[in-house]
Amino acid sequence: MHDKAKTCCFFGHRKIPDKDKIKAVLCDVVENLILNRGITTFLFGSNSEFDDLCHEVVTKLKEKYQHIQRIYVRAEFPYIDEDFKNYLLGSYEDTYHPESVINAGRAAYPKRNRIMIDSSSFCVVYYDENYTPQKRKVSKNDLTDYQPKSGTKIAYEYATKKGAEIINTSQKIKKAVII
Repeated sequence: MHDKAKTCCFFGHRKIPDKDKIKAVLCDVVENLILNRGITTFLFGSNSEFDDLCHEVVTKLKEKYQHIQRIYVRAEFPYIDEDFKNYLLGSYEDTYHPESVINAGRAAYPKRNRIMIDSSSFCVVYYDENYTPQKRKVSKNDLTDYQPKSGTKIAYEYATKKGAEIINTSQKIKKAVII
């Protein structure tokens, strides 16, 4: 598939503050990974403002570094038709749905994130330990709130346990403010 030593994945919270500051940090981080660490492949998930921001930054850098590849790793839609695939390939060089994620149900996103982490030498993340996940209803008929554990926290803990090289843009923003 792709060379782990030349691959970076992204994951982060669904909602993020200070998008302009994070975007500036991401530009520096991603360009450094391309120039100084030989990263050529970037794996993206979906469903977060951080994912969207990362894709925007890598897409802009692709104008300068045409050899880099953007790959969308789907947690949903294991089988897609040619029209949807062509739509995705308008924004990515490739897309795939990991076989082990098929029929994973609620575990699809955490499983997909683990696969991205295992396939990468770097993880660029936005993880704030004080982040509170958005409260959601289990269903529109349910009267109680459901507070999920942050998917980003789960992925961050997994990446840490696996010894991945993690670049936490949340921490870079905080350090920039302190200095």
